[in-house]
Amino acid sequence: MEPPLPPNITQLLVAWNQGNQGALTQLIPLVHQELHRLAHHYLAGERQGHLLQTTALVNEAYLRLIDAQQVEWQNRAHFFGISAHLMRQILVQFAREQQRAKRGGKGIQVSLSEVAHISTQKSPDLVALDDALSRLEQLDARQSRIVELRFFGGLSLEEAAEVLKVSVSTVRRDWRVAQIWLHQQLTA
Repeated sequence: MEPPLPPNITQLLVAWNQGNQGALTQLIPLVHQELHRLAHHYLAGERQGHLLQTTALVNEAYLRLIDAQQVEWQNRAHFFGISAHLMRQILVQFAREQQRAKRGGKGIQVSLSEVAHISTQKSPDLVALDDALSRLEQLDARQSRIVELRFFGGLSLEEAAEVLKVSVSTVRRDWRVAQIWLHQQLTA
């Protein structure tokens, strides 16, 4: 007799949605690796020594996901779409707090010898991107959501199409248009 197959993520999400806390216990290890991959993807462009680390981002996303009682989980893609949105919110909130702290004079003192070790690579300006995505949402909510799913969520075209319940060709077209629009906004 073969051992029973473990439930898939969609089944566990539905069970958790129906109040089964045991489903959440089973779900966490299954989604942890994917959430960690997403968080690593977000933070990959940041300078070394960035104050928000991958594990902290995953943990904060977990806390917000567990508190999301009103969400009616549909499937795996829906879950990761919501996760992408939450991680975007966390990163933008963190970036805004860092900007406020910088303006408030709470800078970190660095010796001249340490300056040589600080990365000069510019990190993407998440606040500017978030502001541009908010403007894009006013023009075309689906395009904004596709960018969020693809850029922040790391979802494929197929996964984004599943979340949005549209065809892959629609996602591909909207993705291209949104990229062009955002490029124009962010370089203006």
